[in-house]
Amino acid sequence: MRIAVPALALLSAVPASAAGVTVSVEIPKLDVAEYHKPYLAIWIEKSDQSVAANLAVWYGTKLKENEGEKWLKDLRQWWRRAGRDLKMPIDGVSGPTRAPGTETVTATPTLEPGSYSLVVEAARESGGREVVKVPFTWPAEAATSASGAGTSELGAIKLDIQP
Repeated sequence: MRIAVPALALLSAVPASAAGVTVSVEIPKLDVAEYHKPYLAIWIEKSDQSVAANLAVWYGTKLKENEGEKWLKDLRQWWRRAGRDLKMPIDGVSGPTRAPGTETVTATPTLEPGSYSLVVEAARESGGREVVKVPFTWPAEAATSASGAGTSELGAIKLDIQP
């Protein structure tokens, strides 16, 4: 016996869109004699500072013999919490360094309800290191924004959360 289920009933059982995050990261243009694009990691950490999700890792992907991978340890916080246990490249997460400007990353992380921080870490050859944390609560009941800013290697950081 075959039972017909109206297509509309099936569609209403599936959410229109999954909860997601959009992260905007400003890489400032620095007036220095020797400028190198920064290596950068973006992740979500739990309240115990363990990594809940890696969103982006930008490094020298085109250097000979994967030379760029050896410098990932300069992203010290990310490296200690997640990087050293990962095999690079990571599909959909890793990519080449970016020039100054604003870059955007979108993701649909699978997170348990609770308190988290978006963490952005940058390290630059012949430059400095900087970490910016933006706290947030998951899931958001309505569209929510949070922001932070660096003072040297990073500019404005903006987190937009869609329920």
